[in-house]
Amino acid sequence: MGRPTRLAAVLSAAALLAVAAPAGAARAADPAPRIDLQVLVVDDGGPATEALRAELDGAGTPYTKVDLTDSRRQRIDEAFLSDTADGRPRARFQGVVLPNENPFGADSPEMAALATYEKRFGIRQVDAYTYASPKVGLNSPQNGGGYSGPLDGKTAQVTVDGATGPFGYLKKNVPFEDNDTSVNESYGYLAAPLAQQEQGATYTSYLDAPIPGSSGRGSLIGQYTHDGRSELVVTFIANQYQSQFRLVSRGIVEWLTQGIHLGASRNYFGVHVDDVFASDDRWDTKRKCTPGDVDCPGNPSPDSPPIRMTAADAQYAKQWSQSHNLPLDLAYNGVGSEEYKAEHGGTYDPLLDQLRTDQKSFRWINHTYTHAFLGCVQNTTVVPWKCATDLLGNVRWVSRATISGEIGNNLNWAARQGLTLDKDELVTGEHSGLKTTPQQPKDNPELAPSLAQYGVGWVASDNSREPQQRAVGSALTVPRYPMNVYYNVGKATEQTDEYNWLYTKKADGGSGTCENSSTTTCLKAPLDVKTGFSSYIVPLEARIAMGHVLSNDPRPHFMHQSNLSEERIGYNVLEKVLGDYSGLYADNTPLVNLRMRDIGAEMSKRAAWSAALASGKVTAYRIGSAVTVSAPAGTQISATLPGGTVRNDTNAAFGDAYAGLRSGWAAPAAGQTGLGLTLPAATPAAGAPASATARVQPPARTALPVPEGVTGRVPYGPGDAAGR
Repeated sequence: MGRPTRLAAVLSAAALLAVAAPAGAARAADPAPRIDLQVLVVDDGGPATEALRAELDGAGTPYTKVDLTDSRRQRIDEAFLSDTADGRPRARFQGVVLPNENPFGADSPEMAALATYEKRFGIRQVDAYTYASPKVGLNSPQNGGGYSGPLDGKTAQVTVDGATGPFGYLKKNVPFEDNDTSVNESYGYLAAPLAQQEQGATYTSYLDAPIPGSSGRGSLIGQYTHDGRSELVVTFIANQYQSQFRLVSRGIVEWLTQGIHLGASRNYFGVHVDDVFASDDRWDTKRKCTPGDVDCPGNPSPDSPPIRMTAADAQYAKQWSQSHNLPLDLAYNGVGSEEYKAEHGGTYDPLLDQLRTDQKSFRWINHTYTHAFLGCVQNTTVVPWKCATDLLGNVRWVSRATISGEIGNNLNWAARQGLTLDKDELVTGEHSGLKTTPQQPKDNPELAPSLAQYGVGWVASDNSREPQQRAVGSALTVPRYPMNVYYNVGKATEQTDEYNWLYTKKADGGSGTCENSSTTTCLKAPLDVKTGFSSYIVPLEARIAMGHVLSNDPRPHFMHQSNLSEERIGYNVLEKVLGDYSGLYADNTPLVNLRMRDIGAEMSKRAAWSAALASGKVTAYRIGSAVTVSAPAGTQISATLPGGTVRNDTNAAFGDAYAGLRSGWAAPAAGQTGLGLTLPAATPAAGAPASATARVQPPARTALPVPEGVTGRVPYGPGDAAGR
């Protein structure tokens, strides 16, 4: 959420709290400055600045981008950086992101203008990826016993200063990925701070790692304070998808903005379990297909019956959910229970009885009564299937009566069983009714009226097909991530066998899907059926899920009831995610588990916020301890602020506590488009001016290395007299 935008429309500051400029200010006669809550990103197109832009985008934090690769770009000078507003000095940016400590070259007037601006207003600067050198308060690796090279598989640690500072949301360890031993995925510099800094300069390391071949430790992220300015020095390269960046990106932004900015970020993890009460057909390891599917004629083998949870599985699910503090959302098909009763010659279903007893331990979602396909009428005489047509060539659609019956009958069944659920959430069978490309490129036109009939506000979609939320009549979609633990397996050997079939070449006994594919799930060789699930599939699927968790993505994941049956292999992936997360994050940064409608609402608010930012109609600034935000009518405002911040209209605390700060959404009072906030008294004063006479002498530059796993341009290091 969030895109680059220019904060516009200056609000009157007459009613704001006035704060005197600090003693010793260079412009003592000036009133307290106004600091606009927007970041300046000077972008060279490299992965480091792109990663920080992605972090700002994801949180909904506005920024202005200056593209160094564009010859027609905006030049950075005093007029661009600051002006006056309502008779007071205005800093147009609250923080500056540079590719490195000076991407402009020696004696650059642009760098001099930035340095003067940062000193005057107390603005911080992030050097996204730079060479360790005395220019940033560090020994050069060659001269100080440091290290330069790959960081794959190394583990960095948050220092004491980092834990009490911007990285207090992390426990300690920050592991660097090593997913492919055939390439270098990470590169960086480890160096100790200079023993004797320039007069008044200090270097405080926040993240460090052991220097190979030495008993010392070298900094990877640290604060270099010098000449009235503060830089956050980052000496490793990363892209936005690598977990080591995702772990530290929050702290980088909070350091840059001093914990006061628009936008917010959480770590989300939710799990939907589909087909509850139903039986799922089982993968046939001999025929390499699933009996009952279009492409697998014939009946299931007697020794491979369908997979269905038992009462014991239900008890385990409750205990597991409680012990792991992760509520599960059960998407149910009522007909499955009725079929079980009929097949067993009675009126009793032990699974229903157990889940009904423990129903408050779960959240329940209508998954339609029979799991019927609700899109076009399928012609299954061909593989792949296609939409059936009438004599005139028009698509034949599943009727409104059928769709409404599937929704209503499942609700009525639940009511008869004493199950309670929210009727506004729906998961259709196979996400059907929604467009399914390539066979069905548009929604069944009968779907939206049926959703409206039953008051469905949120309908699940498959994120692999439709990652963006969209309207379906009066409802909105909630994209869900499919977990690569299959609906048709209850055992690890079955999962691995099907995985091998899908992701190996024909010569290796596979389907051939991966003959000429670079898909990350494609295998170089088949997995050992006995060990492949635990040694390969679980770590990979957990890593993929963790990538979603760490990217401020509220979308839920889904698996099937079969995965909680028999060997209960679904829990292996979930436990790996939860275990890894617990080892990385402090208690003040818990996983956030939302139910489906709340996920949909979060995505909807983000879309509105992003649109407001893109329109240029959001204005936010700080003067002393007063923060003022204005947005278009009806737009909820997203922000992150220090603990103790209160709303002026209600005197209530802003947002919720998360990662050591307060963040969340806030709606202006009725009839208002603005929101006034007061920061706690302990918040450092904004815009502490300093001497504006210093001149920066940047180093000469030469290209820094980029590992194979990281793409894009990179900053420059010492050695190239031509500079840049």
